[in-house]
Amino acid sequence: QVQPVESGGGLVQPGGSLRLSCAASGSALNAVTMAWYRQPPGKQRELVARVKFGGSLDYADSVKGRFTISRDNTKNTVYLQMNSLKPEDTALYSCMIVSDTGEYYWGQGTQVTVSS
Repeated sequence: QVQPVESGGGLVQPGGSLRLSCAASGSALNAVTMAWYRQPPGKQRELVARVKFGGSLDYADSVKGRFTISRDNTKNTVYLQMNSLKPEDTALYSCMIVSDTGEYYWGQGTQVTVSS
């Protein structure tokens, strides 16, 4: 069973930085798409950033220029570098992986709180 596990969340002041990681177990996993989603308090989950196997990238407009997604295919790991954090970035961040067989895997999430 593939299980993505996120880490790196926490409390940070506005303007600060955090780096999230998501590692997926399963040696047979070939991740086609790896993505980060977030769910702010009282709101729906939204796509933050996505990277496909070929390297194409997508970002939500609200994080462009501040967040960077990257992946290490040898480790089935996806990262999210978050800079210039704002209070509105506060959310539960979850990673999502799509395998080459079309299966979707979600992590449990890691909380990011931006507050002074």
